[in-house]
Amino acid sequence: MPLADAEWRALASAHLDRAKVHTGPARERRDRGLPHPIADFLFEYYPYPFAFLEQWHPGHGAAIDWTAEAAQDPSWRHFSGRCYREDKGVLFADPALMPEKEKQRLEWICSLLEATRDRAPNFACHGLHEWAMVYGGRSVRHEKILPFRLPQQEIDALVSSRPICCSHHDAFRFFANEARGFNRIQPSLATRHDHEQPGCLHANMDLYKWAAKAMPWCGSALLIECFELAVRIRDLDMRASPYDLTAWGRDAVCLETPEGRKAYETEQRALAAEARPLREQLIGCIRQTLSAC
Repeated sequence: MPLADAEWRALASAHLDRAKVHTGPARERRDRGLPHPIADFLFEYYPYPFAFLEQWHPGHGAAIDWTAEAAQDPSWRHFSGRCYREDKGVLFADPALMPEKEKQRLEWICSLLEATRDRAPNFACHGLHEWAMVYGGRSVRHEKILPFRLPQQEIDALVSSRPICCSHHDAFRFFANEARGFNRIQPSLATRHDHEQPGCLHANMDLYKWAAKAMPWCGSALLIECFELAVRIRDLDMRASPYDLTAWGRDAVCLETPEGRKAYETEQRALAAEARPLREQLIGCIRQTLSAC
């Protein structure tokens, strides 16, 4: 049965309120020119506008009552896209309308998610990717808004003295050139399926990206869950970096100490546990959608 007009509008309104917890402050910061090194990252690194997160989609397998009033309301113009079909007053996302290129993209995403799920997690990386990115101090992404909490010499000493095992291509590609050789593996775009693993902060943060690319099929309920997990992951990512975040109300996870590395691993494991069912849901949504094409 399709969701009644009042029912789906209530779900859409609740989703908008939930999304605006994140998009509202981000819009205000953008308008005032006040960047936030943690909260703004997901809107910069992943190229999706605020409105994308705010829009509600029921997802594949769900349908909604589609009244003439709703069809004329500009708030729901995203329902008029190429993925939606209207039939006798019922609106639904129809996989039969999916172009072949999108089917191939979803298959690639799903196979990566399955490969990541099936690989043993690694909880021994200790977040050194952020340190390797600023090794040598020649390219520091946040230097305009964040100071280091340690001298450059100590940052470089930690990077060169501990084993680095970054398995994520998009993190590794930002390593300083001088630090790339310290990594035990050399992940690339072509080898993502061979290396990504479910303990990795960035692989779990990327669940938001893959859910976004699987819209509208996966639905907004799963999308916002993946986004909010990514927010928590980014918070740990920066607290464990060599940057000083005291001005932003964050205490450092000091990877240069055994206690800090243990604390990092504890949080990393908890976040990986949160990511596990979301990854499974996303795989299931994509597989069901592709099987209906």
